[in-house]
Amino acid sequence: MKTAKKPTGALKGDFIAPPEVEKEADHAAALPREEEYWRPPVRFGSVPVEKEPLGWDRRRGFRKLFPSVRLPFQVADRVSFSHPELEPNRLFWGDNLHVMRQLPSESIDLIYIDPPFFSGRQYNVIFGDRNELRSFSDIWEGGMPGYLIWLNARLFEMKRLLKKTGSIAVHLDWHAHHYVKIELDKLFGHERFINEIVWFYKTGGTSKRWLGRKHDMVLVYGKTGNYKFKPQKEKSYLSHKYGFSNIEIKEDSRGSYTLVGMRDVWDIPALRGNQPESIGYPTQKPEAVIERLLLLFTEENDTVADFFLGGGTTAAVAQRLGRRWIACDQSRVAVAVAADRLTRQIEEQTGKILATPDFTVEHWGVYEARRLSEAPPDQFRAFVLRCFGAVIENNEKGIHGYKRAVPVWVGEPEQKQAATAEDVQEFANAVRKTLRYKQDNLRDGFMLAWAFRPDAMEAAERLRRQEQTDLNFIRLDMIRIDSPQFREHVAALSTDHADYENFLTFVQPPKVEVGFKRTAALNYKFDASETVVLNPGAKIINLQWDFDYGERFSSNAGYSFSGSGKKAVSLQAGYLFPSPGKRRIACKVQDDKGGEGLWADEIEVK
Repeated sequence: MKTAKKPTGALKGDFIAPPEVEKEADHAAALPREEEYWRPPVRFGSVPVEKEPLGWDRRRGFRKLFPSVRLPFQVADRVSFSHPELEPNRLFWGDNLHVMRQLPSESIDLIYIDPPFFSGRQYNVIFGDRNELRSFSDIWEGGMPGYLIWLNARLFEMKRLLKKTGSIAVHLDWHAHHYVKIELDKLFGHERFINEIVWFYKTGGTSKRWLGRKHDMVLVYGKTGNYKFKPQKEKSYLSHKYGFSNIEIKEDSRGSYTLVGMRDVWDIPALRGNQPESIGYPTQKPEAVIERLLLLFTEENDTVADFFLGGGTTAAVAQRLGRRWIACDQSRVAVAVAADRLTRQIEEQTGKILATPDFTVEHWGVYEARRLSEAPPDQFRAFVLRCFGAVIENNEKGIHGYKRAVPVWVGEPEQKQAATAEDVQEFANAVRKTLRYKQDNLRDGFMLAWAFRPDAMEAAERLRRQEQTDLNFIRLDMIRIDSPQFREHVAALSTDHADYENFLTFVQPPKVEVGFKRTAALNYKFDASETVVLNPGAKIINLQWDFDYGERFSSNAGYSFSGSGKKAVSLQAGYLFPSPGKRRIACKVQDDKGGEGLWADEIEVK
């Protein structure tokens, strides 16, 4: 099976084609054989036993419920750290199921995920993006079985992505972890279970009706029995020193301790808002939890992935420990916050790491229209044809591709440049010269463009009317690229799955306007309330501020995550500069439909 070309050298604005549509897998062989483990209990009569994971179809796997959608990745940004020769790490914005389906098999050493807990949709909605809201509504449709089916489809792809020596760690709480454990046994095999790690913490509320719930669970499975494992040591504090004459005993502020093999209960404090690593993300996990997993199950230069990235903790820890990383989130704000956090961390590490790879920010399913319109014509047409499900044609003048033997023409990248009557006539003439027109009497064609001028529509109608009187007729279907009609031609988008109708949409960046005034010596107030969102019905949900903007955007601490979807975001920010002089200031703004805009200017700080 061919896989997607890795984005070596991919620059901002490039498009990475999806791999060829893979043939239906042998789904019967994709699940572990555990007949004995799941055999019906004969002693107790005819008791039904569910051997397969919820949502599984024996012929089509999870693709029956979640059909495949093959769309390109749009490289929206490449954050550079002066080593373009190195393969970049990858940060995706998009539906993780479809992103994973376009990544190569057996390419990841460790997958850590902290998926939404089955604890109520409002708890899990952090940023309030439209994609985030749609996804969580879908997760909770159908109660616990619906949640498990949604998660199983993704766990199945994660198993495919793991190397034979790889492992997966699934972070859950009390609401669903016991149900998910059963599904993981079916997907990976009960004998591939490695550990249930209990993360114990003291923070959080208490109750008069039950014991305080002060732990999460991390379920760890190996892809095979040959998974990587690097034993680690931890401190064990002693109540007395007797009987340990052959063991080195040390002292610290907590008392006497010795080093023992790491156990499966981890006493790690939960994050508080005043800690340096906290970014204000409500469900952010401590770096110490992720660090232990990476040290246990990976080694330097291994690839770590997190497909529910949130605030970016997994990628940040992987970066710090010298691991490669792949990350994905459905929220545009989450991706922006994570990218900013990673940039800031890498800048702080400058000089400590000899060669830091770049990282790309890639979009799947929702694309920046302005960036697309600025692409070279051949790249723009390749993107449109792939989205349309057409094959690129380079050898026939006036025809850009074919969709099931029907010729396809694609207009110019510039959104204001509508197709004309001359374009219609030239394409019709090109269709008449094809062998299919001459031999098979195929007279249809597709014209794809951002817009069509009235004279183009009239020209197409005249060609169609000739069908009644002239064998020279041509039937042209004229489709706007940003229309629902265009989306209907993408594989599987005609299904009734709620999420699918939102795939393949185009967004515009907000027009960011920032005013500022001096309020005291070195103290300034910045106001972005004049910013205009260009996506219909959108609203601003996050701002990031960089008060020392250089070659790359890197927000100041405390100025990246400006709130949640539960309350209005503040469009003002105050900042006390450390010294007078010229400063470049930048502000990034995200709206709830995925648009992101940037403002930058230089000011004289007094």
